[in-house]
Amino acid sequence: QVQLVESGGGLVQAGGSLRLSCAASGRTFNRMGWFRQAPGKEREFVATINWWNGVNRYYSDSVKGRFTISRDNAKNTVDLQMNSLKPEDADVYYCAADSGLVRTSRASDYNYWGQGTQVTVSS
Repeated sequence: QVQLVESGGGLVQAGGSLRLSCAASGRTFNRMGWFRQAPGKEREFVATINWWNGVNRYYSDSVKGRFTISRDNAKNTVDLQMNSLKPEDADVYYCAADSGLVRTSRASDYNYWGQGTQVTVSS
């Protein structure tokens, strides 16, 4: 059974940091990503990492320079380090995974999803 379990969400003041972690089990993947979604809005791409041919990272413009995605092969986890958080970063964050090889920011390209973790940023 494939499972993606997120952890690390919470409340932080603007300018602060949080680290999200996603633990994958049940199968192997070639790419994983983070998305976020506000109520009534579409799921928004945040960052993705793939490792089938070297490690490649890709970020949305809104988080580039502030967020870092990383992978721990031994633990089969993908983390999202979020620094300099802004109130507009507050959302439910979802981990996604897939066996595809091409870098993608489209939510529809990911077949497996976690349950989401809430990030709240106070101003």
